[in-house]
Amino acid sequence: QVQLVESGGGLVQAGGSLRLSCAASAYIFSFNAMCWYRQAPGKQRQLVATITSIGMTTYADSVKGRFTISRDNAKNTVFLQMNSLKPEDTAVYYCRGIRRDGGVYWGQGTQVTVSS
Repeated sequence: QVQLVESGGGLVQAGGSLRLSCAASAYIFSFNAMCWYRQAPGKQRQLVATITSIGMTTYADSVKGRFTISRDNAKNTVFLQMNSLKPEDTAVYYCRGIRRDGGVYWGQGTQVTVSS
């Protein structure tokens, strides 16, 4: 069973930065794509950023220019660098991996709180 474990969340003031990590128990090059989602209280889970196995990245409009998704294959880890954070970025952030065999895996989530 593949496990994804997020870390790096916390409390930060508006304008600050955080870097989230998603450590996988399997080689991340076995995933077609790794994604970050977020879910704020009372709202639907939202796709924030995606990185494919060949390094292509996409972002939600709300985070473009502020967030950067990247990966370290040697560490089987995907990162989400979040800069210029806003109170509306407050949410639980989840990592999701889609493997080439069709398996889909989620992490347990990490809380990000941005104070104004």
